[in-house]
Amino acid sequence: MPLLQRSEAEARARLLDVHRYEIALDLTHGDVEFTSRTTLHFTAREPGDTFVELKPATLHSATLDGHPLDPAALDDNRLPLTGLTAGPHELRLHATMRYSRTGEGMHRFTDPADGESYVYTQLYLDDIQRVFGAFDQPDLKAVFELTVTAPPTWTVLANGRTEQLPDGTWRATATPRISTYLVAVAAGPWHSVRTEHAGLPFGLHCRRSLAPHLDADTEELFDLTRRCYDRYHQLFDEPYPFDSYDQAFVPEFNAGAMENPGLVTFRDEFVFRSAVTDTERQTRGMVIAHEMAHMWFGDLVTLRWWDDIWLNESFAEYMGYHVLSEATRFTGTWTEFAIARKGWGYDADQRPSTHPVAPLPDEVPDTASALLNFDGISYAKGASALRQLVAWLGEKDFLAGINDHFARHRFGNATLADFIDSLARATDRDVHAWAERWLRTTGVDTLTPTVTEEPGAWHLDLAHTGSRPHRVTVGAYDPYPGHPDRLALRDRFEVDVPADGHPERRTFPKAAPALVVLNDGDLTYAKVRFDPASWQTAARTLSGLPDPLTRAVVWNAARDLVRDGQLPPTAYLDAARDHLPQEADLALVQGVLTFARTQIADRYLPPEARPTALATLTALGREILRHTEGPGHGPQAGLRLTAVRTLIDSATTPETLQGWLDDGSVPGGPALDHALRWRILGRLATLGATTPAAIDAELARDQSATGREGAARCRAALPDPAAKQAAWDALFTTDPAAELSNYLFTATASGFWSAEQQDLLRPYVARYFTAAPALAARRGPALAGAAGRYAFPAVLVEEATLRHGEDCLAGGDPTPALRRALDDQLDDLRRALRVRAAGPR
Repeated sequence: MPLLQRSEAEARARLLDVHRYEIALDLTHGDVEFTSRTTLHFTAREPGDTFVELKPATLHSATLDGHPLDPAALDDNRLPLTGLTAGPHELRLHATMRYSRTGEGMHRFTDPADGESYVYTQLYLDDIQRVFGAFDQPDLKAVFELTVTAPPTWTVLANGRTEQLPDGTWRATATPRISTYLVAVAAGPWHSVRTEHAGLPFGLHCRRSLAPHLDADTEELFDLTRRCYDRYHQLFDEPYPFDSYDQAFVPEFNAGAMENPGLVTFRDEFVFRSAVTDTERQTRGMVIAHEMAHMWFGDLVTLRWWDDIWLNESFAEYMGYHVLSEATRFTGTWTEFAIARKGWGYDADQRPSTHPVAPLPDEVPDTASALLNFDGISYAKGASALRQLVAWLGEKDFLAGINDHFARHRFGNATLADFIDSLARATDRDVHAWAERWLRTTGVDTLTPTVTEEPGAWHLDLAHTGSRPHRVTVGAYDPYPGHPDRLALRDRFEVDVPADGHPERRTFPKAAPALVVLNDGDLTYAKVRFDPASWQTAARTLSGLPDPLTRAVVWNAARDLVRDGQLPPTAYLDAARDHLPQEADLALVQGVLTFARTQIADRYLPPEARPTALATLTALGREILRHTEGPGHGPQAGLRLTAVRTLIDSATTPETLQGWLDDGSVPGGPALDHALRWRILGRLATLGATTPAAIDAELARDQSATGREGAARCRAALPDPAAKQAAWDALFTTDPAAELSNYLFTATASGFWSAEQQDLLRPYVARYFTAAPALAARRGPALAGAAGRYAFPAVLVEEATLRHGEDCLAGGDPTPALRRALDDQLDDLRRALRVRAAGPR
C-alpha cells in the first residue's frame, strides 16, 4: 500500500484539526472478517483536499457531511476527501475488515488447548487503517469513543474502562487526546484478575488456558506494577494521565509489549508456564516498567513524526531499568542491561544500516523508513546515551527538564528540539552541543588505555577514537591479599574525555594496578580496550572482580575484541570455562553462554573447530551443575536451569538427552517441564535421533499453542530431505489458506537451519534469496522481518551465501523491511568470515 510521506503528513496536519472518533466494531461475523463503522469529526482550517486511510476487505459506504462518496474512489488504502471547505466536517465510514494472522492490525488467534478464540489490536506504526478509517499519523491526536459487539462469552478491554450495555455491546470510556496508533482493543474469554491501587483499577488478563500460570504470579506482577507506579509518581510531577491500567498478555504478539494507554499488551510468553530464571523474571519486570514509562514518554507527550522514535523508546528503556532497580527487588538490572541489551546497540551501530539516535527529519521520509529504526540504536544506544547524560548533567537537572517537557506538551506532540529546550531551561550546561554530538552522530567510540610505570608512580593515557565527549569512571584493581584469584578495588576516579581529542595524562602514586577497567560502572556508550597487563589479569581473575557490573564491562570488552578480530574466539571460550562456574550473577552467566553458543560455536569458529567448542560448553554446563547440587538448589536454581539448557543445546550425541526425556528429569533436578522436553526433543531432532511419531506423541502430551510451535520446530529440524522440503513449503507457500501464523512461521524457520546439517541445507541458500522477497511482498513487514531474522541461512558462513545475498539486494527488489534485515545479516556474515580468517593467534 502507499506509504505515508512526511511531507504529506505535514500538509495534512496544517490543514486539519481532528477532534473525535466514534468507532463501532462488530466481532461476531466469524473468524475471517469483522465490521467497522467510524465517524470522524474534524475541522479544516482552510479550503483544501486530503485523504483518509482505510484498508478494508470491502468499503460499503462513505459519507462526508451527509453526502455519499463513491467507495470505488478508494485507491488502495486512501479515500480522497476533495473540496473541503474551511470549518467543521463529519466523515462516516462503513467497512468490512480482515482479521490478521501476522500480529498486525486486528490479530485473531484460536487456542488449540481449548478452542477458544481471542482478538487484539496492534496498530503501531501505521496499522490503524486495518481496523478503522483514520487520519493515521501521530500528530493528529483526537478523542476516541469505542463500542464493540462481541460474542456473549467474551470480555472487551480497551484504552478506558469498559462496561457491557443492556443490549450486550461493550462501551469504553472516551480517551483523552491520543494518537491513532495508540488505540487498543482486546476481546475474548479472558481470565482476569483485578485490584485497585491509588484509586485506580489495575487488571491482569490472559487466555483461559494460561489461568493457573497467571494466578501463580499475580502477586508478583501486581507488586511490580504498584512499585513502579509509585516510583514514577515520585519522579514525575504529572500524574498518571488515564483512567485505568490493564495489562493483557496476548497470543502471537510480535513485540515484547505495546504501550497502549490504559491497556498495555504483552506477549503471553511472559505468563510463565515452565520454569524460568530470576533474570527472566527481572526482564519481565523491566518490560512492565518500560511500558509504564511510555504512559508519559509517548502517550502523554507523543513524537510529532517518526524521526523522534527515540523520544519514546530511549526514554522508556532508560526509565524502565532505572525505576526497576530503584523500586523493586531487582536491584541488578543495569548488569543485565550491560550484558544482554547493550551489545544489541553496539552491533547495530557498527553495521552499514546504522543511523543516529535522533535522525534528521529528511532521513525518515516515510513510514517504512521509520519502522526500520525500531532497533538496538533507538532502544539500547539511546538509553545508554541518556545514562551518560544523567552522569554528566546530574539527575536533579535531568528530572527538572523532563517535568518541564511534560508540563509544556501534555496531551500534545513534541520534537527533539522541544525536549532539548526543556533541558536547557533546567541547567546551565550546553545540552544543545551535547545533543549534536550524541544524538545526531553514528558509530561507536573506542577508548584504549596505555599504562606506564616509573619508580613510585604510574601513568594512565587514554586514546579516544570517535567524536563524542565522555565522562567515564576508571577502576584500578589489585590482587586481594591472600587470594590471588580475587581482586580488590584500589581506586575509582572520573575522567572527562573531550569530543575530538584525548584527555590529559593522569599520574598516580605507587606501582601500576594489576587491572585497569575503563567505563567501570558502565555509564557511557563506548568500546573499551585493555592494556596488555590488564587483559592478562582479567583472563586470569575475571570472576574475582567484586562488582557484577564491572564483570559485565569486562565481558563486553572481551566480546568486542572477538567481534573485531583482536581476540581468538577460543580465548573467550577459555575465559567462560574458567570463570562461569564461580559466577553468581545469573544475567552474566546467561549472556556469556548465549554469545559463546550462538555466535562463537556456530559462526565464528570454522566447522572443524565446532565439536571442540561444543565439548567445552558441555563440560562447562556439567561443572555448573556440580556447583549447584543440593536439595532444592535454593537461589542457585536459575544457574542450574541455565546449565541444563546449555547441555541440551550443546549435545553432540543423543544418549544423555534421551535418558533425561525417558526419566522425566535431570539427575538431581530439575524435573522436565514442557519447555525442557521440547528443547530436548528439538536437539534430538537436529541430531537425527528422534522420529515424527515421537514428535506427535509429545504434542499429544502438550496440546497448547507453545506445544504446537515446539512440534513445528522439531519437524523442521529433522535431517531428512522430505522433512526439510515440507518445512520449506510451509514457510513459503503461496496458498493464503495454508499460510502459517507469525509464531508458527518463526518456530518452523528456527528449526529449519542447523549448523549440524550444512550439506543437506546448502541447496536451500539460493532458494531463500528468491523466496524471501516474494513472501515479504505478499505478507507484509512483520513476516518480512521474521523471514530476515529467523529464516536467513545464518549457519552457512560461506562466501557463496554472501554472494547470493548481495545479488538479492542488487536485483531481487526486497521490501524495505526485508532489505534492512538482509543488510544486517550480510554484514554480520562478513564479520564472521573476517573473524574466521583471522584464525587463532
